[in-house]
Parts: sequence; structure tokens; C-alpha cells
Amino acid sequence: MKKVILSLALVLVAGLSFTSCRETEKETETIVKEVEVEAEETKGALERAAEEVDKEVNEEIDEEIDKIGNDD
Repeated sequence: MKKVILSLALVLVAGLSFTSCRETEKETETIVKEVEVEAEETKGALERAAEEVDKEVNEEIDEEIDKIGNDD
């Protein structure tokens, strides 16, 4: 009786270990994102910032000149 129970337990453990370790197939999706790479910038960060400031200053000067008006 003891041998029967032990052999059934051994078969049960062996059967469960083989069936539980089965590999499952997973569907994977590959996402490809295309990004355009711009050419190297010819101007540095300081040059771009200086151009923005220069543009703003020129707009302010033009507004002040328009306020003063033309004396001709």
C-alpha cells in the first residue's frame, strides 16, 4: 500500500512538472518609428538666442518710431 501511494505521488509530481513547464507562444508586435534627422545645425544656441533678442529689440524700436511719427 505504501509503495502504491508513493509511486502515484511520484507519477503525479512528474506529470505536473512536465506540463507546467510548457512554453507558451506569445504574439509580439514590433513597432518601428521613423524619424527624420535634420542636418547639422549651422548656428549654435547662443546665435539663435541672439537673433531672437535682436528681432524683439528691432520690433520695439519700430513701435517707438511709429509712436513718434514723421516730422516731415
